Amino acid sequence: MNAGADDKPWTELPASLALHRQGDVAILRLRRAEKRNALDDTTVLGIENFFTTLPDAIKAVVIHGEGEHFSAGLDLAELKALDVREGIAHSRMWHRVFDRIQFGGVPVVAVLHGAVIGGGLELAAATHIRVAEPSAYYALPEGSRGIFVGGGGSVRLPRLIGVARMMDMMLTGRIYGADEGQAMGLTQYLVEEGTGLQKGLELAGRIGENAPFTNFAVIHGLPRIAEGDPATGFLIESLIASIAQADDEAKVRLRAFLEKRAPKTVPK
Repeated sequence: MNAGADDKPWTELPASLALHRQGDVAILRLRRAEKRNALDDTTVLGIENFFTTLPDAIKAVVIHGEGEHFSAGLDLAELKALDVREGIAHSRMWHRVFDRIQFGGVPVVAVLHGAVIGGGLELAAATHIRVAEPSAYYALPEGSRGIFVGGGGSVRLPRLIGVARMMDMMLTGRIYGADEGQAMGLTQYLVEEGTGLQKGLELAGRIGENAPFTNFAVIHGLPRIAEGDPATGFLIESLIASIAQADDEAKVRLRAFLEKRAPKTVPK
């Protein structure tokens, strides 16, 4: 996909990242194909800059990897000389950046193919919708490397696949294929090889048509409601629902539905 004349980046990105824009959808591409899109500090900080400077006109983001892989994880050269203090700071930097994705301003779709390993899997877990191609495979080889997940995986991944599966992956080096990842809830969509980006853009376009406050409430409120105690969740839900229905955008959309000017919800 080539950038058009209006697809100028709104922020300076490192050479390991590329930005394109398709209407109100931003497309962020990892472009270290020669390293299987391994994530170094420059790339991770570039991702933070990208999400920190998203303009209001962008309604959704798609992340995908150049070449044969989404991301083979942390570039281990980044860890070669860190002491304990520096290691903690490094891990906390990843936490901060991936929080920008999970709890940012817009929903994010990840398109997965080839290796989705270690930090690459942690990056994918920070997104909201994950689309996989049949070539995608998932692994957490930290155990064999003598290290531990440091990009938020121990928090996000058990919420997707369960503690037991993650423990198995880290202890035994087990690798899950695309079909298994789909079956256990790691991804929401499994499409034909080579069609992942097309599907990701389709989903992002559909997401961008939602009321902005509803999208914000879903990505910020829903995870916190699900993780909290029921009584608190019910209260937060009531507050969000009342704010949403009072929004001017919601009133326009509800009026269109009641006047039969809006499409009905039917299977496609």
